[in-house]
Amino acid sequence: MAQSVELLVDPETEAWVRGQWRALAAAGVGRPGTATHRPHITVAVAARIPSALDPALAGLDVAPLPVRIGGLLLFGAHHPILVRAVVPSAGLLALQRRVHDIVAECPGLVENTAPDSWTPHVTLARRVAPEQLGAAVHAVARERDFPGTVVGIRRWDGDTRTERILIGGR
Repeated sequence: MAQSVELLVDPETEAWVRGQWRALAAAGVGRPGTATHRPHITVAVAARIPSALDPALAGLDVAPLPVRIGGLLLFGAHHPILVRAVVPSAGLLALQRRVHDIVAECPGLVENTAPDSWTPHVTLARRVAPEQLGAAVHAVARERDFPGTVVGIRRWDGDTRTERILIGGR
């Protein structure tokens, strides 16, 4: 598995994304998130991110950072991931670059989270079967862009399925 650094969003944005998850689940695509699966914007992924980096990550200035959750995108081909793009503002790109600078030496750093290779997004559904794509898009495409706010940072450990909140609440 992997470990990641993720941006957390304000309660209103989190509720909006969870509403998208529920609409997809009602359409038979995906399932609503669990307590640890929460709306986020992944800014870095590596095989291992040492806890020794937590103080540097916790020292970043993140809040409040306005973001706009935009249109639908698909990642992959056979069983794509359905996501909402996050419009890349100068502030968001600068924050992602600062995170990357901190984790740059981590083993197994995923290349598509490097500055200038990163596509900011919020995941709506993973491994969507091709025959479900129409229903998936129909379930959530009526929604308009959503103005949100980044309010925190967490580290996610995919091996233990645990989060460590570094900035922000909850």
